Amino acid sequence: MKFIEGKIGWTLLLVFALLFPVFAGNDYLLTVMSLAYIYAIATIGLNLITGYTGQFNLAHAGFMAVGAYTVGILTVDHQVPFWIAFALSGFVATALGFFVGLVSLRLKGHFFSIFTLCVGYIMYLLIEKWESLTHGTVGIIGIPAPESIAGIDFETPRAQYYLVLFFLVLSVWVMHRIVTSLLGRTFMAVRNSDDLAEALGINLMRNKLLAFMLSVFYAGLAGGLYAGSVRFLGPGLAGVEHTFDMTMFMLIGGIGTLFGPLLGSISMPWLTQYLQFLQDYRFIVFGPILVLLVIFLPNGIVGSYVAWKTRNASRKADAIAKLTRQTAAGATTKREGTSHA
Repeated sequence: MKFIEGKIGWTLLLVFALLFPVFAGNDYLLTVMSLAYIYAIATIGLNLITGYTGQFNLAHAGFMAVGAYTVGILTVDHQVPFWIAFALSGFVATALGFFVGLVSLRLKGHFFSIFTLCVGYIMYLLIEKWESLTHGTVGIIGIPAPESIAGIDFETPRAQYYLVLFFLVLSVWVMHRIVTSLLGRTFMAVRNSDDLAEALGINLMRNKLLAFMLSVFYAGLAGGLYAGSVRFLGPGLAGVEHTFDMTMFMLIGGIGTLFGPLLGSISMPWLTQYLQFLQDYRFIVFGPILVLLVIFLPNGIVGSYVAWKTRNASRKADAIAKLTRQTAAGATTKREGTSHA
């Protein structure tokens, strides 16, 4: 884990991702990995508002669906070029998130989560019932693939894989810049204590709203990529179960870490694929695994490692401080003995 956290580890992970199509062997595996990357982008966004700011948004899948339907409606019904529709997907989700955040972020804790759960269900109902706009339960069919750029065609699964990988790398880099900046430390101060953060002069509403908008921007962006990759949309994309899936990814990897949500988002879909032979019984396997993780690794895989590293550093610092005090006390005693002599 220490090796992966460093620049060399991230570089090797990127090299592995770039070479994955060479070893994949078939387009199905590329499609599975592409979808895992898309959900990783959305999960990274959810981790910002949940792990770094302390607000659990249960409407995250709804905002992902907003981004996807923005691309689907504009490209299929209005013949807007894909890249223009894709650019709008994140901003439409962010604009909606601004108004939702203005109301919901006045609540705290589980009240905020319950409110966003209701918002997510309203989004689902609007997508399902507003047939003139969203095509209802029929869904949107025939979403075009992204137009070629500089002669690069995105019709094939391999080209789509590299396209999604590019946006994943960009998303991780931008999120790293955010969470390691003064803004990221401000978000963490809000997460740790609203009252203390406010006493330090932090504008709670403004920072919570900013974190919420950045989070749903990631969800909208992921939804736009989903529409361009799958090319079919249905109301189920806005279901709260997808938010719970992303929450599971964070729990397994580690909430409030950068690498944790990425690890959970990529590993769990593959575990699901390998347990397909169990069909409906695979959730019986998932259940005990999640229970064991919550009991023995409550902070997730990466989060538990970070907590262990922090405790180890604290013990070393205490040992050094104790040794320093003993040395200083010994030196004082020796000087006093010399002066008496």
